[in-house]
Amino acid sequence: MEVGAGRVVVRRRLPTEPAVRGSASLFVTEVERQGIRAGRRMLHVGPEPASEHIAAALRVEPGVDVLARRKLLLAGDVPVRVATSFFRLDLFAGTPICAPDFVRPSLQAGIEALGHRFGHAEEHLLARRPTDFEAETLRLDPGEWVVQIVRAGYATDGTPIHTLETICAASCHIFPISQVAGADEF
Repeated sequence: MEVGAGRVVVRRRLPTEPAVRGSASLFVTEVERQGIRAGRRMLHVGPEPASEHIAAALRVEPGVDVLARRKLLLAGDVPVRVATSFFRLDLFAGTPICAPDFVRPSLQAGIEALGHRFGHAEEHLLARRPTDFEAETLRLDPGEWVVQIVRAGYATDGTPIHTLETICAASCHIFPISQVAGADEF
């Protein structure tokens, strides 16, 4: 754990280690490995219009309703991330993925239980100014930025099955980059 300007700083490893990725909660596992008490709270589960970048990742038209599962992630008592999972309603409406609580044993296991097998993912990072909602929810200081990470997960047949948008308080994160196993240079 590191502390910067009186705030907690957590590490968000890129790429995510397989053991962490396969855990019940990637965030809880990451943060607790750093000696920080992790917390999470569901903020919203339900349909909402897809923004342009979410629509592109899910291959639907912008504005089409998609399922959103939005949660607040805390390190200690500090809100550090807002993470929203997006799903196509034509694939997931009426399934346990729509339940208002956390999917047990994990979201990935819930997706796979419905017959979807992960094939690959694409991750895009962007540093930007926060929206009013993000600044308020993450208790950001004026002028503080966020890092937006959008991970689009595709099934083995290429169907987009899960898009995760994570908004991180930039001042609360370090993003260590790991090399692919067996490689000796970046």
